[in-house]
Amino acid sequence: MHQTFSSPSCPLFYRKPHFSKTLIRFSATPSSPVPTPPSHSSSPIFLPFLQEQDRTLQHQRQQKEEEDEDPNDPILRFFKSRTSTQDPRFESKFSLQKNRRPSWRLASTTDPESDAEFDVEEEKEQVVSDSCTSLQGISGEILHFARNLPENSTLGEVLGPYVGRVGERECVEVLGLMCEEGLVMGCLYFFEWMGLQEPSLVTARACSLLFPMLGRAGMGDDLMVLLRNLPKTRQFRDVRIYNSAISGLSSCGRYDDAWKVYDEMETNNIRPDHVTCSIVITVMRKDGHSAKDAWEFFQRMNRKGVEWSSEVLGALIKSFCDEGLKNEALIIQSEMEKKGISSNAIVYNTLMDAYSKSNRVEEAEGLFGEMKAKGVMPTSSTYNILMDAYSRRMQPEIIENLLLEMQDMGLEPNVKSYTCLISAYGRQKKMSDMAADAFLRMKKVGIKPTSHSYTALIHAYSVSGWHEKAYKAFENMKREGIKPSIETYTALLDAFRRAGDTQTLMKIWKLMLSDKIEGTRVTFNILLDGFAKQGHYMEARDVIFEFGKIGFQPTVMTYNMLMNAYARGGQHSRLPTAIERDDMVKSGQVPDSQSYQKLRSILDLKAATKNRKDRSAILGIVNSNMGLLKPKKGKKDEFWKNKKGRRRIQSFAHDG
Repeated sequence: MHQTFSSPSCPLFYRKPHFSKTLIRFSATPSSPVPTPPSHSSSPIFLPFLQEQDRTLQHQRQQKEEEDEDPNDPILRFFKSRTSTQDPRFESKFSLQKNRRPSWRLASTTDPESDAEFDVEEEKEQVVSDSCTSLQGISGEILHFARNLPENSTLGEVLGPYVGRVGERECVEVLGLMCEEGLVMGCLYFFEWMGLQEPSLVTARACSLLFPMLGRAGMGDDLMVLLRNLPKTRQFRDVRIYNSAISGLSSCGRYDDAWKVYDEMETNNIRPDHVTCSIVITVMRKDGHSAKDAWEFFQRMNRKGVEWSSEVLGALIKSFCDEGLKNEALIIQSEMEKKGISSNAIVYNTLMDAYSKSNRVEEAEGLFGEMKAKGVMPTSSTYNILMDAYSRRMQPEIIENLLLEMQDMGLEPNVKSYTCLISAYGRQKKMSDMAADAFLRMKKVGIKPTSHSYTALIHAYSVSGWHEKAYKAFENMKREGIKPSIETYTALLDAFRRAGDTQTLMKIWKLMLSDKIEGTRVTFNILLDGFAKQGHYMEARDVIFEFGKIGFQPTVMTYNMLMNAYARGGQHSRLPTAIERDDMVKSGQVPDSQSYQKLRSILDLKAATKNRKDRSAILGIVNSNMGLLKPKKGKKDEFWKNKKGRRRIQSFAHDG
């Protein structure tokens, strides 16, 4: 949806931010004209005619843009409906910081109202209550049976003595705790037992607890069966049941079934709420729909009277940010706040993540400052987003300061925080020891490393040329029971490619294939370059064949690496044959200008070296035939150092 919309009331759909020293404002309204300083020259003669010409051209341009506009575009209608006030007061403003400093420079803002707290499913660092708390009475006994269920038995089989003694409240309580502990099959059998009781103990609340868990466990078929077999009574025509079913199906990637459930919901005249709106917008984003489609759905929900909420705001902003429409997301945030919908930490985290991934860390820092100024408490994810941005910029000292600031806020750094620090040190060539130190600090405070942590450490060793330590870290990782990812294998292969160790390179590749881990394009290029540069052309051909099976066909870069390897190995005479044999031109992979330039420079260098050797040989033959060669010096005896001095003494004696 990369279009530019323009109209007299809405100048630009994509508007560049107006920067000042300490303030950045994102606005869809035209900025106030800048006064022109008085000129001391003579009165302009042609200026009125030029101004009239500019006005005519501008009028023609506006007419052309109005003709190109789509009157049915929902996003254009939204921006046209906005008031064209000059420099509105609350237009999502935040300060900029090029270099992080201890003191913040914030734009003055009024004290906002306290933000309401919402339980949003996508917030990953929510603290789950301790489900291991001992329960008293029947609920505690059933939970004990679920935790210690004998083999070859189901939970329903051991609950015979509790028939008639358990109510709906106890069932919901037990089901919620079992979901928190991840007892999926126990939940399923307990839910079945609840439905077999007279009267049935299945409620809408029980369904809303079970369905999302089944989705997270990848049991979409079971979820659909339970949903279809629910009683057709009014009690189960509840929007919460359908919301939980759509959410669960979205978690396991069953987007078509999620849409079917939503259509069934509309068919049964069940009115959606703001949770439905946010979940469906999330489903649309994951299913590949554009932000424009999400906006159309939001407008449809708005016409149905669905209330706006922070969940809807977060889902909409996420859809826009994923398409790179960050300025538009800020405008939507501003409009929502005018409607009384305050942004929570998740909304700010989404915006900050979008700006940081676009390498616009100053804007992310400004949003962080605005967030704190409005009284929204940062979360661990907030700091991790900033740390990840500075990690890509290779600024570990700023990440160290963020870790201290995070702890001062009462937040404990997690494995993602330390992984960002390890990566920041590891990207620099001579700081792998600091990366290893950060890794040990993480383990010392009791944080278990993940595959991402080990990958960052292995990459640090690879950049510094410590391939033995990289392999040692890989072995420690497997010893701790952490499964290596494709990124881990790629970093390890790169370490031995840099070292030129083709035997270990082949060993790691075979290990990766035995673990049934498919490589990426980066893995393909690393293996090919590692074998080809060391003269192992047959192994390089095997790499091309194996990766061709999984859909990675050779590209221009592939042939460039092969040509470079042949030339470095003295096989420059085989370059035209290699290109013809690989059907490079027939497959459409025509060498680019850099390929030809590199090939020509290699051949010129080889030709110059050969000509120089030939010229030296010819001169030697000519000089030998003409008797111009100097006699070779004989072997020096043990008194050669004194010969020159002795001749000088004899000459002085004759002169005397």
